[in-house]
Amino acid sequence: MLFPLAALLVFLIAFLLSGGSAPLASRLGHLLGMVDRPGGRRRHRGEIPRTGGLALWLAFVLAVLFAQILPIPRFDPKEIIRLAGLLLGGTLSLILGLIDDRWELPPGPQFLGQALIAFLALPFLIFIEYVNNPLTDRPLYFPPLIVVLLTVFWLAGMMNTVNWLDGIDGLASGVVAIVALVLFLHAGYRLDPPQHSVALLPAALAGACLGFLPWNWSPARLFLGSSGALFLGYTLGVLAIIGGAKVATVVMAMALPIADVGWLIAYRWRRGRRPTQGGRDHLHFRLLDAGWSPHRIRLAYYGFAAVAGGIALLIPSALYKALALALLAGMLLWVLRQAPPEASG
Repeated sequence: MLFPLAALLVFLIAFLLSGGSAPLASRLGHLLGMVDRPGGRRRHRGEIPRTGGLALWLAFVLAVLFAQILPIPRFDPKEIIRLAGLLLGGTLSLILGLIDDRWELPPGPQFLGQALIAFLALPFLIFIEYVNNPLTDRPLYFPPLIVVLLTVFWLAGMMNTVNWLDGIDGLASGVVAIVALVLFLHAGYRLDPPQHSVALLPAALAGACLGFLPWNWSPARLFLGSSGALFLGYTLGVLAIIGGAKVATVVMAMALPIADVGWLIAYRWRRGRRPTQGGRDHLHFRLLDAGWSPHRIRLAYYGFAAVAGGIALLIPSALYKALALALLAGMLLWVLRQAPPEASG
């Protein structure tokens, strides 16, 4: 089967299943009392179910399983092991998020659960073993302890980054869809030789996110919830590792939300606040309070992810990518200063 046709089929299956199962996920949210009500940081109207993760998970898993029966060449005999780790960890992330959505876990148990899920990826050969040295463009391998710590930090960090990004309708799901498309293009067309079977996985993730997006668009009828955010974060983090070991590509495409997380942690610590304390000091909230419309904020985040992801795809040299990342970091500092937290409500 031709790869573009296979990718389109997987994408469409995930897209249709996500949108088609969203009404059921919404109904379950109401039945189980897993709804968000206005108040505090939440300024929506009415009760909105926060069970969107169920639709995303179902669509992604079924589309990925369908992809396994397609006649696409698979060159890595260990690919099925990594796939099992991806599906297991994604499912556990969903369950952890559902527990939080239902009973609102304290930060400690949440982070412990995320770390354990990230640690469980290691036996399935999902780990960050090396990075490319930007000065020599050669791989720099890590000792085993650093491999473990870096992998756990990366996966847990991605779960929290997407979770913190989910503050405006359609923001997190749209950004993840764009980054997934970047990973699809990277694995399917940029690698030499291309990893077509692996590229089908981000195609499924992009389809699931875009199928869910109409339900999550302003005014949202269904929220991601912790279940959806943790599932998307874990899945995106794993795909960055197994899709040609291009974590740097995801770091560039997700630079804006990643920088916001790092900036927020430092900002809260300097003021004697717990980094896990909720508030409207996230960048998207500060921009909203500064007068930006939700649509303008979404377009800014989408545009940044698309441009940064495009740079990662088009620039071949690791040194050039490092310089581009430094330039993006400068832009991020400027953006982060446009809406100081003191001006937020």
